[in-house]
Amino acid sequence: MNAAASVIVKPIAGFTRGFSYPLRAFKFFRRKPSLLKYLAIPFFVNLLVFTVTVYFGLDFFQGLLEAYAPSTDVWYGIFLYYLAWTFGLLMTIVVVFFSFTVIGNLIASPFNELLSERTEGVIIGVHDDTPFSLGRFLKESKDAMLVEMKKMLVLVLCMVLLFGINFIPVIGSVLYAILAPAFTLFFLAVEYMAFVLMRKQLSFAEQRRYIFRHPVLMLGYACGVFCMLAIPFIQFFCIPLAVVGATLLWCDFPPDDAPV
Repeated sequence: MNAAASVIVKPIAGFTRGFSYPLRAFKFFRRKPSLLKYLAIPFFVNLLVFTVTVYFGLDFFQGLLEAYAPSTDVWYGIFLYYLAWTFGLLMTIVVVFFSFTVIGNLIASPFNELLSERTEGVIIGVHDDTPFSLGRFLKESKDAMLVEMKKMLVLVLCMVLLFGINFIPVIGSVLYAILAPAFTLFFLAVEYMAFVLMRKQLSFAEQRRYIFRHPVLMLGYACGVFCMLAIPFIQFFCIPLAVVGATLLWCDFPPDDAPV
């Protein structure tokens, strides 16, 4: 293969491999059903967040619509009514996405860290025989949730700043259309890789170096997670699948020999 072809194929292979990790988590759970018990609580957390968000979101929007734009028998009134409902449905989808990212991760973070630890133990063949300690679990849960809250605060602040770009004349909307998806993918990679990287007690600078050492692999991984979030029902399992996928990625590419 000539040099030019190699330059093209290597990024494609890296992206494809990264994209496959969240999907490989399905097979991993099927091969190791003992890990399914760690999936139960995050699943019910996601189901609760989804149900509450959709129910109250649509109920709130319907109330506003009936108060300020009631349905009429005039054709353009009917058209505007259903157009507004379509807009409300799209806004609900956006809110659900960020609810899964923010609230779901916040509540499930202690269980995600435990899932990552048990997954790595199964992969490398090391079994943790330490008896369960409620006190230790609560302490680790508190630490994990504090870290998660800080990350979510950064996410919200960055999204607000990015939204402000829209008000820049002429190029604002174009810049936002490019930067917002790019930041979302970057955040998804950082968010779920953190459950592995923080367990390894890597500093933020070390985590950043690990992620930027192979950006194409991480881009593929983030795109895989994003696609799962967009698929109905699969999104209920997205968080634990993303955590297991990140752990599989780490075990395949530890820091010492991770590809550029």
